Amino acid sequence: MKVTIITVVFNGAGTVRDSIESVLNQTHPDIEYIVIDGNSTDNTAEVVRSYGSRITRFVSEPDKGLYDAINKGIRLATGDVIGLINADDFYHHPQVVEKVVQLFDKTNCDAVYGDVIYVNAENTQKIDRYWKVGEYKEGAFLWGWMPPHPTCFIRRSVYEKLGGYTLELKSSSDYELLLRYIHKHKIKLSYLPEVLVTMRSGGMSNATLKHRWRANREDRQGWKLNGLRPYFFTLFLKPLRKLDQLLPKL
Repeated sequence: MKVTIITVVFNGAGTVRDSIESVLNQTHPDIEYIVIDGNSTDNTAEVVRSYGSRITRFVSEPDKGLYDAINKGIRLATGDVIGLINADDFYHHPQVVEKVVQLFDKTNCDAVYGDVIYVNAENTQKIDRYWKVGEYKEGAFLWGWMPPHPTCFIRRSVYEKLGGYTLELKSSSDYELLLRYIHKHKIKLSYLPEVLVTMRSGGMSNATLKHRWRANREDRQGWKLNGLRPYFFTLFLKPLRKLDQLLPKL
């Protein structure tokens, strides 16, 4: 099975090397690696180009933001399955893609997801949170559930059939896409019960209370875009689910 990994980066020279190395060190033999840079003004492009042909395709040009860049990478992908690893994140161990492929083969699913640890941005050995997401149960989105987006490996055919990331939302397009795929269209999921991705703390939708409030509004808009209606408490439960992640469980 051919797997395409996409890294989207903008001015990420300080962290993108960790992401790249974690992909290049994967044991799975058939990986297409695409890096999409939003015309960075630091030396990101130089860092990426230093890996030469080990990176299958590198595009550096202006874009309309994170999700536009991801869509660009998806359009370029030729793998059977697509995974995303952002420039601040890295795969937890070299067997991640290999184990994901084994689960695809075993279950014939549409998507695989797993767990995440959040680490201190300055000291990646210090664990801040452990997101142990568990098995999906139908209707779980109504109770504030979602899988960790960076761990999601999705068949390219699903993207082609159901569409990519909406550009109508600034920080919740990943939530809207997963809501659309899983809750609305009921794609078949398989859970790999281990840590797949290490993330540096501080995401676009969780960095400040102001951003969290905006993300909550955008999450609600994601339901509306799909002609769906959450419970009145659904979007309040979503951030509350993170409370049990604050104590490391490794």
